Parts: sequence; structure tokens; C-alpha cells
Amino acid sequence: MDFSVIIPARYASTRLSAKLLRDIHGKPLIQYTYENAQKSGASNVIIATDDKRIEKVANGFGATTCMTSEAHTSGTARIAEVLETLSINDEQIIVNVQGDEPMLDEQAIKQVANNLANSKMQIATLCENVTDKAQYLDPNCVKVVFDKFGKALYFSRSPIPAFRDEADFNTALCFKHIGIYAYRSGFIKQYLTMNNSDYEQVEKLEQLTVLNEGFDIHVALACAPTGFGVDTAQDLEKVRKVLQ
Repeated sequence: MDFSVIIPARYASTRLSAKLLRDIHGKPLIQYTYENAQKSGASNVIIATDDKRIEKVANGFGATTCMTSEAHTSGTARIAEVLETLSINDEQIIVNVQGDEPMLDEQAIKQVANNLANSKMQIATLCENVTDKAQYLDPNCVKVVFDKFGKALYFSRSPIPAFRDEADFNTALCFKHIGIYAYRSGFIKQYLTMNNSDYEQVEKLEQLTVLNEGFDIHVALACAPTGFGVDTAQDLEKVRKVLQ
């Protein structure tokens, strides 16, 4: 199965400046993400960036890069510019891997591409079971509920499902969303014509606009460890320890 990985790599970061270029045991963070994507079996791996500093570093370790506008407010919009610049076919499966995910296993990247190819849904993504109640209650942990066919019902920063009775709390029903997406090139262009839904605006989750427009998102348990993204200096130190 043929698929491409595009890694949106924005330089600016409010909580950790220049985080994609931070050193992890002799390599910049973005290199770990890129190398994992290469191992996934993707036919192409492209780093889509808005900054010459990231472009220079990425080219230095042999990555293919594509310069994009600084004006994009989402990784999806950045990917859409790459698709237009490179004239990528509308049927090509694209996997969106965030640049700050240096621990994302290559098998999970391949899995989400396969899930889209074998599904009639417009997007595929992944989740993991939440076993820690504090994390389940944390609004920074995005939760997802999905039906028995793997179709997403809703994503939220609030605990879903909400257990009315404390005694009924069951981690087997608690899933956190993993921010990796697979979609066909043509759908990304279609997505950019959608108006942000009220749900997206209050939750700050762009996938809610897709659901609001009546499209389906396939959700599956990740087949391999996905680690965690790097948003803060503390996250960076955790990654350094794990990858040591």
C-alpha cells in the first residue's frame, strides 16, 4: 500500500521555543520524528516547515523539505500547501505526523494508513486506553468515544464518557486520542473549505468540524507505543530519559 507522510514543522512555539531543533542525544528532536516516519514504509516523507532554520537542519540530515507560509494556523492547512506545491494526486493517502512526536512508533504510522485504505471513512486516527484517572480528568488529554464499528462519536477535553456514579468508573471505557491522522489528499483540500464548527471553537479541536460536516473518522487502538509529544521543557527531559 502506497502512502506518504507529511510532517508539519512550525518553528514558533509558545511553551518551548524552537522545540523541534532541541538536542536529544546528539540529534535534533525533528530528526527522531522523521526517522520513525521513514521506517514506516512510506513512499515519501516530507517535512513541511515555515522557517529556514528548520529547513537547513532537516536538509543536513538528509530530509526532504517543503517551505510553506508562516500564516497557517493548523498543520492540516500547512499540509494542503505542500499538496498544491507538489501537485500530489487526490487519491494519495497522506499521514499527518506532528513534528514534536519523536517517540511515535513506525508501526502506528503504518497502521493508521492501512486503516484508512481499508475503510470507507474519510479520516483515520488512533487512540490509547487511559489508565490514570488524573490524566482522564486533565483537559490537555483529549478523549474520544467511538462505536463498535470504529466510527468516532465525539472528541472532547472533558471526560467522556462521564461516569455519573463514582463507583462505576471503568478505565476500560476511557480512551485518549493520539494526534495522528491519515486522509486522502483530495479530502484535505475539501476540509479547508469547511467553516469552523461551534464545537471546534469551544474545544479547540479541528476534528470536530469534520464530524459536524457529516464525515466519518475511523478510530482504532494503536498497535504500538506512541509515547508522548513535546510541549514543555519537562516533556523534553522525559523524552531524553526514555531515549537515552
